[in-house]
Amino acid sequence: MKAIRPSTHPGIILREEFALPLNLTQAQLSHDLKVGIKTLSELYNEKRGITSLMALKLSEYFGTTPQFWLNLQNAYDLYKTYEKEKENIENIVHRVA
Repeated sequence: MKAIRPSTHPGIILREEFALPLNLTQAQLSHDLKVGIKTLSELYNEKRGITSLMALKLSEYFGTTPQFWLNLQNAYDLYKTYEKEKENIENIVHRVA
């Protein structure tokens, strides 16, 4: 298997590419999204992932799609899992149909 390219946690993308350029504080964003400030803090600090509900809220708020946020989370999860399990994955014998 080809190595999976490193992916950035979606909380970092949220903070750096969306909140900071718009001067949104965690308090303002948590209020606007109707989520706890702890939720945003954990998302920003890579301790929480993007859920389907959060993807829907963020897409509505920023004018993106829910798939955008879920794809970021999926890419990050695949990368982290590959890094953790790459020896097991790379030792799988190939079978061609």
